[in-house]
Amino acid sequence: MISWRTLTEQDFPLLGSWLAQPHVARWWHHESSAAAVARDFGAAARGEEPSDDLLVFLDGRPVGLLQRSRYGDYPEHAAELAPIIEVPAEAVCLDYFIGDPRLIGAGLGTRVIRSIVEATWHDYPEAPSIVVPVSAANRASWRALEKAGLRRVAEGEMTPDNPLDDRDHYVYEAVRPPAGF
Repeated sequence: MISWRTLTEQDFPLLGSWLAQPHVARWWHHESSAAAVARDFGAAARGEEPSDDLLVFLDGRPVGLLQRSRYGDYPEHAAELAPIIEVPAEAVCLDYFIGDPRLIGAGLGTRVIRSIVEATWHDYPEAPSIVVPVSAANRASWRALEKAGLRRVAEGEMTPDNPLDDRDHYVYEAVRPPAGF
């Protein structure tokens, strides 16, 4: 069973260890020191930022991280997408990773994305869509989005998380289902 809860400061050592894993570091390109994790995830963990940083569990065991936010709360993200696709302020963005390398390639990412998409319609009742930009080179990530039911709706250049990557990105979208579905 997939579940999640808000990330807490007590989770930072685990998060740091995941950020240091080669399969995560490749795409997130994030410092994994205790100070960097506290700096970059602390405000959300304390409820001082409007994003959801969520620790993901599989059958009660922590396995990854989900970040969820409204584009209206981070206008710089919407502005970067503007040349590629118009994004409503109420649309939601997702970012994610599976931390345990033993769980990669088994469909868990797709299950997590499917679960958070379904929950987002309830948690963000004004969200018309979920819009996720992903590096075109990150095949595993965009394939998980596709398998979870998101559609590729645009392509364009954006600043990559990892400066080693080129600027090519795909943009995926899930549109809120009609009421009653």
